[in-house]
Amino acid sequence: MSEEQITKQFIEILRGYVKDASLLEKATAETHILKDLKVNSARLVDIIIKCEDVFGTTIDDDEADRIATIGDAVTLIQQKAA
Repeated sequence: MSEEQITKQFIEILRGYVKDASLLEKATAETHILKDLKVNSARLVDIIIKCEDVFGTTIDDDEADRIATIGDAVTLIQQKAA
């Protein structure tokens, strides 16, 4: 799966968890999930679990702690998929 495909899929996952979906229209790799998209930390856990299901991978707690931006998540998923 390409970086672009993973990014699109991840943004679709985020769509179910952000209060203002219009924020995703301008989302980039540098977009901070908690600060910019106003996702709370409990919802971030739900997003990570959903990613595990969608991408068929496991993300441990240490890896999850390093996810702050959309780019962080995409990079991690790419590494896991390789």
